[in-house]
Amino acid sequence: MPDKQLLHIVIGGELKDVAGIEFRDLSKVEFVGAYPNYDEAHKAWKAKAQATVDNAHARYFIIHAHKLLDPSSEG
Repeated sequence: MPDKQLLHIVIGGELKDVAGIEFRDLSKVEFVGAYPNYDEAHKAWKAKAQATVDNAHARYFIIHAHKLLDPSSEG
């Protein structure tokens, strides 16, 4: 039986300040994708983070969407 789906979303873009988490322009936030588990999301996050290493303001995040949809979920 396959593992339980735990929805994770990867987004990113340029931040206003490298010390914060506020995006410079919300209309330019990139939706990288939705993934069925943390490992797949982490692979996508890592690829985007490494591809933008020369831009100090670029940040990508993994959102544990399954926890937002069902706060009692594990994982």
